[in-house]
Amino acid sequence: MAEYLYGINPIHEAFQGAGRKPLELLVLSGERNDRLDDLVAQAKQQQLEVHFFDRRELDRLAGHTHHQGVLLKLTPYVYTDLATLLQGGAKSGKPAFFLLLDGITDPHNFGAILRSAEVAGCRGVIVAKDRSCPVTPVVEKTAAGALSYLSLCQVTNLSRAIDELKTAGVWCYGLAGDEDARDLFATDLKGPLALVVGSEGKGLRPNIRKHCDGLLSIPMSGHIDSLNASVATGIALFEVVRQNQQ
Repeated sequence: MAEYLYGINPIHEAFQGAGRKPLELLVLSGERNDRLDDLVAQAKQQQLEVHFFDRRELDRLAGHTHHQGVLLKLTPYVYTDLATLLQGGAKSGKPAFFLLLDGITDPHNFGAILRSAEVAGCRGVIVAKDRSCPVTPVVEKTAAGALSYLSLCQVTNLSRAIDELKTAGVWCYGLAGDEDARDLFATDLKGPLALVVGSEGKGLRPNIRKHCDGLLSIPMSGHIDSLNASVATGIALFEVVRQNQQ
């Protein structure tokens, strides 16, 4: 079943990237501006059909009114398998860098994390099949086009995926607020590495913690002792980037 992506920037990135195949562009009738005209021109360059709809019909197809006057019909999202993800990292010539998500269920958090992962240069993001938010239009809109460039892998058993990464020589660190967790900023994060992030409420499951090579915590100086999952993930991702650029 085809799906709709909405928003000018995400659709622009979908045309530029190598993600899902665009099928047709749907534009609000009578709505004209340079950015919409550019999307129409890109669609025609790719020999896609462009259809114009009144606002009521476009709202119905999108399921809301926040589409910015344009929808892109896409083929269904296809997840990358873990073996392909590992091979792709090996061929790049750069140290492997992965992100694993254990139970992120909020679509806005998920999209924001995917955006940060792509910008940080992750080779791919690995999620559990039964305990994660699926790829939805809200996720793709929040990710701002990241899934046009970033591989997303869905696995049945996340702890087994961690073991496979470790077998491939990738160090796997879980983010946690435990007292015995290492300071993120004082830990050597150079080389092949994967970060494992838990759910918004309960964090990492005990079994996932056991499979990690170690736990990392972000030092807190204020009265509140926790961060939003997407914010914590972004901090950790770019600490890895910082260390590997030195």
